[in-house]
Amino acid sequence: MDTDKSKEQRAEQRAEELKAGGFIPQRQRGKITVRCKAPGGRMTSERLAKIAEVAQEYGQGLVHLSVRMSPEILYVELSDLDDVVRELEEVGQEIASCGKRFRVSTACGGCEYNPNGWTDTQRLAVQATDRFFGQETPHKFKTTFSGCVIDCPRARETDLGFQGMVSPRLEDEKCTNCGICVRVCRDEALTMDAKELPVRDADRCTSCGDCIKSCPLDAMVPGRTGHAVYVGGKHGKHPHVAYPVAQLVPDDTVMDVIEATMDWYRQHGNTGERIGNTFDRVGIDGFRRALRDVVGDGLLTAEDLQKHGWRSVFYRGLADTFPQYGALD
Repeated sequence: MDTDKSKEQRAEQRAEELKAGGFIPQRQRGKITVRCKAPGGRMTSERLAKIAEVAQEYGQGLVHLSVRMSPEILYVELSDLDDVVRELEEVGQEIASCGKRFRVSTACGGCEYNPNGWTDTQRLAVQATDRFFGQETPHKFKTTFSGCVIDCPRARETDLGFQGMVSPRLEDEKCTNCGICVRVCRDEALTMDAKELPVRDADRCTSCGDCIKSCPLDAMVPGRTGHAVYVGGKHGKHPHVAYPVAQLVPDDTVMDVIEATMDWYRQHGNTGERIGNTFDRVGIDGFRRALRDVVGDGLLTAEDLQKHGWRSVFYRGLADTFPQYGALD
């Protein structure tokens, strides 16, 4: 005879199996929420129309957009699950995932059409999802791609976040000494030198690129572009801030950063422990050492984090609480 405990254990196992497949048990008995994949929060109008059609036929005509941009079909009968999946597959719409694994990557519009963006966040979100989606980790593992330091999708609050950044460069011969770039820089990272040319203080620069966008003659241009890397953040009941660990990481290194981070997390993280809590338990230098093999000189040091450019883009007061970054062998 089944005991109440064994029934509860089977129910928990069943719930976890459903969540792993992107089907979330609702509080209403026999009802589930079907979470649809939308890397970067983007999908075709054809898929969007099919999701609405399925929601109307098998749910209550309701679609919820999750915090991480996934369309969720509500109030689906568990007995209709196979039919729902089959109809969504007709337009190539896949199901997302929950639980202890790599989740669908989120992203802003990036440099495709947003004038603030410096990186192709949409392409990278799709690439990361295609490569890593569903791989198991000690706890959930979320990735986010933000095109600039404004950080709309909150790369600084996720397990592994990438944030677009740029190093401005002046083409002297085009500069007319108007000083607009100096005036728009809110971090006072630009000053006029004896030749009345703007000079950038790299320690104060936040890599936002406002000076580039403001230049009327395209004298201030992008030098290097890349990604700041943040790791260890999360929301939830016990939120955890992410730590900046690398800068100006090029696009072709991003997938290597993700892979190295997941490998380190699997090796050092306890089951049910988010990666930020793993850092709290074992320290962050072991991870930094592993990441150095991937990003090289892009790895941030304790000295880097004390510069205005890094302190000013993070949450006020929190820069003083970062773990101590040691000197690596």
